[in-house]
Amino acid sequence: MAPHDLRRPFKRRPISDQQKRRDLSLLRQSQHRSDAQQRARNLASSVISLQSSSSPDVDPETLSEPMPDVDTTGHESEASSFDIRQASSLRGPEARKWFASQLMLPEWMIDVPENLSRDWYVLARPAGKRCFVVSADGTTVSRLRNGSVLHHFPSALPGGARKKGVSGPAQSYSILDCIFHEADQTYYVIDMVCWRGYSLYECTAEFRFFWLQSKLDETGACDPPSFYHKFRFSVVPFYNCDQSGLHSVYTGSLPYVKDGLLLYNKHAHYHTGNTPLVLIWKDERCSQYVIDTDNNGQVPNQQHIVLGLQDDGKIVTSDDPPVVVNCLNADFIKQSGLSPGSLVRFAIGDGGLNCVDGKFEKADLQYISVSNRARAFADSYSKIMFQYMARHSPLKAEDLASVVSQENQQDKLPEVEMSD
Repeated sequence: MAPHDLRRPFKRRPISDQQKRRDLSLLRQSQHRSDAQQRARNLASSVISLQSSSSPDVDPETLSEPMPDVDTTGHESEASSFDIRQASSLRGPEARKWFASQLMLPEWMIDVPENLSRDWYVLARPAGKRCFVVSADGTTVSRLRNGSVLHHFPSALPGGARKKGVSGPAQSYSILDCIFHEADQTYYVIDMVCWRGYSLYECTAEFRFFWLQSKLDETGACDPPSFYHKFRFSVVPFYNCDQSGLHSVYTGSLPYVKDGLLLYNKHAHYHTGNTPLVLIWKDERCSQYVIDTDNNGQVPNQQHIVLGLQDDGKIVTSDDPPVVVNCLNADFIKQSGLSPGSLVRFAIGDGGLNCVDGKFEKADLQYISVSNRARAFADSYSKIMFQYMARHSPLKAEDLASVVSQENQQDKLPEVEMSD
């Protein structure tokens, strides 16, 4: 995908309402103002003080999955409005659900966004464990999305180590959204949630990324490890999502193993839970985890999906509102020992899926079993469709480049003055 390539016009039949929801999300965040400072304070306190979850219900394999699916919209929901005392009692899937709902999680790209080259950043996602890193009161703690502690260590982050002669505000804390890359023992920072007690939840990605670049290096957190700084931090480089930027992240050499591309809308706030304003895209060249594998690491012949069972027998995705995929009759539910709230695993049969504007018109589903107890959420609509497209008609790097090329050509068209 060379930066100067001109591609064929790209056009795909709309299978989702992803663009509509992107527009709606931008509108909602301009109208919605929450207590961002209190939210940041609660999260920092949770990460530092909660006991690590040691429940056997947590599947270790889920700790390194590239992307979870979370049933939350980023507004004050039941999962995100727990106070610290309530959150401290959570274990297993409940703990995972609470902590996962504090992260901003990308949807899978199934439609190419409008104004891609003007309104979006792109970065190469490091392979590794997604986590929050909080520095406060002379210590630094990283927690995975299931609530368990990854590391407890001193760092050069503000308030991240007990050093003589170093003092700061008692309420100062910082929260970074990171991916821990095992191979080089580095925390790669993909976003900044709070800095020295100042919440960035309601700041745009454009501002957050600027602060991340300018502030982190000042602390020495990007320096090699030392006695008061156990792990190195590094900012993931981001680019405008134009031809040059796409070429850099897709083909460029990086110090970490890539696991797909992340795209951020420049105007997006830090929206907890799944959001269409952040997207993940993958192919075999930039990720070894494109198509989901089974417990043995093998790609199954049929696509497997996990859906939630509602009281009325409908089986749905984790989206809010949930997308209905099909409906189970009462006799089957009783014979299979299912109950409302169950997470159920299905295979997609030869009849496949047929979707238009974010709704399933047809879904050939074959029942497999109840999902593993460690699973906290059903799959999202975007994940199901991305996986289906990856098997049948993938969204390719050339398609992204074609959209950017078309936008560039449109920008160069001369303006025509209308005369009387």
